[in-house]
Amino acid sequence: MGVRTIVFDADETLLDLRPAVTGALVAVLAEMRRLTPAARAVTLAEIEGDWDAVFAAHATEPVTRIRRAALARSLARAGLTAELEPIAELYFARRFALTRPFADTLPALAALRRSYTLGFATNGNSRADRCGLAAEFAFEVYAHVGGVPKKPSPAFYAAVLAAAGVPPSAVVHVGDSPGKDVEAAQAAGLRAVWLNRTARQRPPGLHPDAEIRSLAELPAVVERW
Repeated sequence: MGVRTIVFDADETLLDLRPAVTGALVAVLAEMRRLTPAARAVTLAEIEGDWDAVFAAHATEPVTRIRRAALARSLARAGLTAELEPIAELYFARRFALTRPFADTLPALAALRRSYTLGFATNGNSRADRCGLAAEFAFEVYAHVGGVPKKPSPAFYAAVLAAAGVPPSAVVHVGDSPGKDVEAAQAAGLRAVWLNRTARQRPPGLHPDAEIRSLAELPAVVERW
C-alpha cells in the first residue's frame, strides 16, 4: 500500500514554539517583579532553568503539569508561591497567544491535503485550534488524553495508527526529534521524515526514511513513495 496519511509532530515541527515560551516567561517575570521587589534578583535564565530541572525529573508527566511545577519553583525564588494560579493563567494565555506556525507550515499542509489525509500528534499541550492550525487535520492525537502515553512509547504510535485507520506502511510521520519522531515511529512500522531545520549533525545510528530542512520539501519526498 502506498502512502495515504501524513502525521505531524507539533512543537518545532509545525509550530515555532521557542519565541512563544520566551515571551510568556518574560511576561511572568515582569509580573513577579511588579508583585514584589524580591523578584528583581530573579533572572529569565533562572526561570528557563527551572523548566529544565523539572522536566529532567518528570519527563513522562503531562507538559502542563511540568510547566506548573516549573513556575512554582520560579515563584518560590521570590516568595510568591501563593501566586501560582494567576501566574500560570498568565503564562498559558501568553504562550498560546504568541504561538505561530512556521512560515512553511500552512503552504505545505495545503499542498499535501490534496492527496493525503493529514494528522497531528504531539506530546505537548499545543492544541491545534489554539495555535493557528484549527481545522487543518483529519485527526489529532495528544499524549495524556484518553490514556495515551508520551512518545516514544509504542502505545502513542498505536493510537496514531488507530486514528489514521490504515496500516503502518501507509503512514509517514514527520518530526524534529531523532528519537521520539524518527526512531520510535520507525519501530512502530511507519516511515519517518526527520525535519532538521537547523542542519544539526545526524546522530549516529539514525536512519530516517528522508531528511528535510523545510516542510516545502515534503510533498516531493512523499510523492516518491
